[in-house]
Amino acid sequence: MAIGVLFIIVFIGLLSGSSALTAFGAKNNKKGMKLAGVVSIIISLIGLICVPFSFYTVDTGEVAVVKFLGQANNVRSAGTYFDFWVTNTVQKYDTKTQTIQITTGTYSSDAQTMDIQMTVQYKILPDKSIKIAEQYGSLDALQSRIESVAIEKTKATLSSYKAMNIIADRASMSPLVEDAIKKAIDEKFYVNIQTVAMTNIDFSDAFEKAVEDKMIAEQQQLKANYENETKIAKAKADAEAKVVQAEAEAKANDLLEKSLNEKILRQMYIEKWDGKLPSTVAGDSTTMLIPAGEVEKSSKTAGSSKTE
Repeated sequence: MAIGVLFIIVFIGLLSGSSALTAFGAKNNKKGMKLAGVVSIIISLIGLICVPFSFYTVDTGEVAVVKFLGQANNVRSAGTYFDFWVTNTVQKYDTKTQTIQITTGTYSSDAQTMDIQMTVQYKILPDKSIKIAEQYGSLDALQSRIESVAIEKTKATLSSYKAMNIIADRASMSPLVEDAIKKAIDEKFYVNIQTVAMTNIDFSDAFEKAVEDKMIAEQQQLKANYENETKIAKAKADAEAKVVQAEAEAKANDLLEKSLNEKILRQMYIEKWDGKLPSTVAGDSTTMLIPAGEVEKSSKTAGSSKTE
């Protein structure tokens, strides 16, 4: 708003000066009138050419470096400005996030080739715009330098790992590469590295086929080992179950043997006796005598049963 008002004032001033000269020449003579007219036209043309081209606007997300006779001496943020275009030049820089898509090839520590695709995102430091203008001139030149350093550090990082390790730990490679790039591209480059992402690591077809075959063989071996371990475990479990069963049976027999004392054996014999057996029974190592009372009692019981 203020810049527009200033432009109108300057333009009106030039026109007023031109009109005054014309009027002054008209009061004196025709020759003076012509001279004043020419001067008025020249001033108006200068005003029309110089003044409008000296106004410019810096958008949000941009900074402008103003160079006076080629020397950077001022930085403009978002807004509208007037810098006389004959002596001043303006160079704008984008302060929003910039993205570099990188594709390159490199080697692992065991000499396996791989193609890499990665993305680097960065922002310039607005307060360092004059330094960028002095050292790089343009944002394209700065970005080219960032890309070169990023490729160099990526190759150096990946070349310290074997191909199989890179494949196995593919997800951990991006943080390692990002850390290396951030350490290399610091504030000395007048930018802030925001993210580094490795979007693809592609080995040769022959190597990937060999890796696939190896993984299949390992899976098959693991499966065979598992099945073998399962059989061994089952056999071991069956054997342990038999041992437990045998121990249980032995324990039961032992308890039974201990529980069969003389009184119980005599009672069992009496219950089974039909009255015809002798009064003594010879065993392997002992002789069991049946009391006469028990024999008589048993005989009577047996006889009564037969009578009935």
